[in-house]
Amino acid sequence: MFKRIKWGWVLIILVVLFAAIQLIPYGHTHGNPPVATEPNWDSPQTRALAARACFDCHSNETVWPWYSNVAPVSWLVQHDVDEGRQRLNFSEWGQGRQRVDEIAAIVLEREMPPSFYLPMHAQARLTTAERTALADGLRATVQK
Repeated sequence: MFKRIKWGWVLIILVVLFAAIQLIPYGHTHGNPPVATEPNWDSPQTRALAARACFDCHSNETVWPWYSNVAPVSWLVQHDVDEGRQRLNFSEWGQGRQRVDEIAAIVLEREMPPSFYLPMHAQARLTTAERTALADGLRATVQK
């Protein structure tokens, strides 16, 4: 009987804490600033690959899934998008130094999109051929 009551209180406390953290405002206001300038893409295919695999974190065209509104996951999603946009933002192209060779290498080495992102975003999975096409397309886009 004592264990049942004890676990009941633990469950109540956890539910109250979960409800309380929903009131923390960080991670709930999902804004997508307007697109300022995009790269002069070398082809529609390069843009489509970048949109599919990169735009959720590296553009102002983020698609915010339902779980991005539920803390504490919302905090992680917001942090990742903020950091991604800061490092590279395809919607604010030219407003910083674009290190395309570095970006292409990261794509080819399977560092991006990150593995923790892929289970919930199957569309972002790139085949080896798609990774190569994206890297080559990014290089060609900058050389245009």
